Amino acid sequence: MSEESVSNFSEKLMEIVMKYGPDLVKAIVVLIVGLIVIKWVVKLLDKMMAKRNVDASLQPFLKSLIGTLLKVMLLISVIQMLGVETTSFIAILGAAGLAVGMALSGTLQNFAGGVIILILKPFKVGDWIDAQGYSGTVHQIQIFNTILKTPDNKTVYIPNGGLSTGALVNYSEEPTRRVDMVFGIGYGDDIDKAKEIINGLIAADDRILKDPAPAVVLAELADSSVNFNVRPWVKGGDYWGVYFDFQEKVKKAFDEAGVNIPFPQMDVHIQKEA
Repeated sequence: MSEESVSNFSEKLMEIVMKYGPDLVKAIVVLIVGLIVIKWVVKLLDKMMAKRNVDASLQPFLKSLIGTLLKVMLLISVIQMLGVETTSFIAILGAAGLAVGMALSGTLQNFAGGVIILILKPFKVGDWIDAQGYSGTVHQIQIFNTILKTPDNKTVYIPNGGLSTGALVNYSEEPTRRVDMVFGIGYGDDIDKAKEIINGLIAADDRILKDPAPAVVLAELADSSVNFNVRPWVKGGDYWGVYFDFQEKVKKAFDEAGVNIPFPQMDVHIQKEA
C-alpha cells in the first residue's frame, strides 16, 4: 500500500471519527448510564413488590418483563442517537408483536388473567372456591392456570383467562359460614316440640357460634310436610361436620320423641266399573 493510499485512508478515518465520534461517545455514555438506571429501577420495583406482598411466583417474571422492556427502549434510543433511522425498525417490531399476539391470543389472555389473580388475590392457595363449573381447594396458582383439588382427589386445571373475568365464589375468605338446613315434620306433629328438639341440639353443639345467633324458623307449609329452616353459624372449617352431623342427630331425636319426618306419598284409588 502506497503512502498516498495510507494518507487517504487516515484522512477518511479521521473524518468518520470527527463526524460520528461525538455521537458514538454520547451513545456509549447513555447506554452505560441507562443500564445503571434500569438496574436501579428493577431493584426499586423488587422492594415495592416485597412491601405490597406481591406473590413470590410473580415477582421474578415482572422484574424480567419490565427490565427487558426498558432495555429495548434504551437500545432504540441509542441507535437513534447514532443517526440510524429507527422508524422502519419500530414498525417491524410492532408488526411482529401484533402477529405473535394474534397467534397467542388465548395464551396471552390466560397470562394476563394469571397476573390479575396474583396481584388482586381474589383467592389464595388452600381456599375452597366455586368457579367455571368446578368446586375444589386451590392447590396451586400458576401464570396460565389455576389447579384445584376436588374432594374425590381429582385435579382440575382452570385457565386463568376465564377465571379472572368470570363469576367466582370463595367459601374460605370469611372466617365464619352459615349452615342452611331444612327439616320437615308432619302436619299432625307438634310444632313447638320440634323447635324445642332442634334448639336443644344446637345448644349442645360447641361448634355452633352464639354470635351471630342461630335461627330456627317455620319457613313453609309444603305439600307433604311443615318445613323448618335451621341456620346456625360456624367456623369455616366446621361447616360440613355440623351439616352432616345434624342430619343424623335430628333424625334420631325426632324418632325418639315420636315426631314424624314425612315423605312424599301418592294415594291411588281404583274404581270398579259396574
